[in-house]
Amino acid sequence: MKDPFTPEKRSAVMRAVRGKDTGPEMVVRRLIHSLGFRYRLYAKDLPGKPDLVFRGHRKAIFVHGCFWHGHRCKRGSRVPTANQEYWERKIARNRERDKAVRKELLGAGWRVLSVWECETRDAGVIAGKVKRFLE
Repeated sequence: MKDPFTPEKRSAVMRAVRGKDTGPEMVVRRLIHSLGFRYRLYAKDLPGKPDLVFRGHRKAIFVHGCFWHGHRCKRGSRVPTANQEYWERKIARNRERDKAVRKELLGAGWRVLSVWECETRDAGVIAGKVKRFLE
C-alpha cells in the first residue's frame, strides 16, 4: 500500500513526534505524583536516561511507545508498508538498546520498570503496577 502522505507531509508528521513529555509519560507522571511519590526526570548520568528516576530507592521507570519499541500489542506489532525494511531495522535496534540499557541498570543495582503506552489507557492496571514497583 502506498503512503497516503506526500514525502513532505510524512516528514512533517515524523518531526512532530516528541521524545519527552509524551502523552503516556504525562499519564504515568500524574499518577505517580498523586500516589505521593517524587521523582527526577531524564537522569543523564544513568544508561538510557530513564523517564522517571527515584534515586533514593534506586528505581527507574521507562515509558515506552508501543510502535517505537516494538511492543507485542496491536499498535506495536504494526509495521508501516512504506519503507518496511527501514522500520523493521529501526525498531529492532530500539529493542536491542532497551535490553542493553536494562541489563546495565540491573547490573549497577537499580530496579527497572517498563510501562507501555497501551497500558496507560487503563488507569487501574497502571496504578497497581506502578504502586507495587515503588513500594
